[in-house]
Amino acid sequence: MAITAAEVNKLRQMTGAGMMDCKQALTEANGDFDTAIDILRKKGQKVAAKRADREANEGYVVAKTNAQGTAGVLVCVNCETDFVAKNADFTAMAEKVAEIALEKGANSVDALKAMAYDSNGLSIAEKLVEQTGVIGEKIDLSACEALKADHVYAYNHPGNKVASLVGLSKTGFETVAKDVAMQVAAMAPIALNKESTPQSVIDKEIEIGKELAIQEGKPADMAEKIALGRLNKFFKESTLLAQEFIKDGKLTVEQYVKAADKDLTVIGFKRHSLTI
Repeated sequence: MAITAAEVNKLRQMTGAGMMDCKQALTEANGDFDTAIDILRKKGQKVAAKRADREANEGYVVAKTNAQGTAGVLVCVNCETDFVAKNADFTAMAEKVAEIALEKGANSVDALKAMAYDSNGLSIAEKLVEQTGVIGEKIDLSACEALKADHVYAYNHPGNKVASLVGLSKTGFETVAKDVAMQVAAMAPIALNKESTPQSVIDKEIEIGKELAIQEGKPADMAEKIALGRLNKFFKESTLLAQEFIKDGKLTVEQYVKAADKDLTVIGFKRHSLTI
């Protein structure tokens, strides 16, 4: 059957696929749009398979909170080039994926990929495959984290290469929440405090410290003591509450928070970056 230009354009608007791909899909599907969409998805799957070994190091990182400010999500949708990362259709898709994560309470990449992207039953995983075929680059989802607290603040650094979430124990401290979220984005802490630092990280730092001490010519029986001393410096530099506050180097982040309210605490944080 003859496929009209209007039908081809309609399918293109529905899928974002190229004009010739849409025409070929409609011709193969005898004008049936649902079948044509399936054909285009299958093409996307083939393209995705061909690009499975490609690096998708660019993308769009976004953090969002609900209207009440009590829950937030941080999502990263990846692509291969900065050109695509700045494309309006790509960023709109990433924003929608984040909205779905927030609405449905997703807290992992696998959980989010399994969720429905639209009312037609297309899953987010299938949407990513479809867009791989449409755009011609590997499109993937690399981060989905959630945070709940009395007050959750979302910070998106301009350009959407890095974003953060911070949870506070009390409401009414918007400026504090923003400042701490910006600290997280800028300084990339590995944990909230010494107590929450993974033991595997601590063990690795001690081992590195001992090796450095021995390389510097220190006695082997003193190496561990020296390493433990360096570990305290590591905690000050790498855990959020002990870090030097970037807006006032005379304070730690914890001191800054307590200055606003002695009972105010940071419950937790999330951070994701494309480059760090």
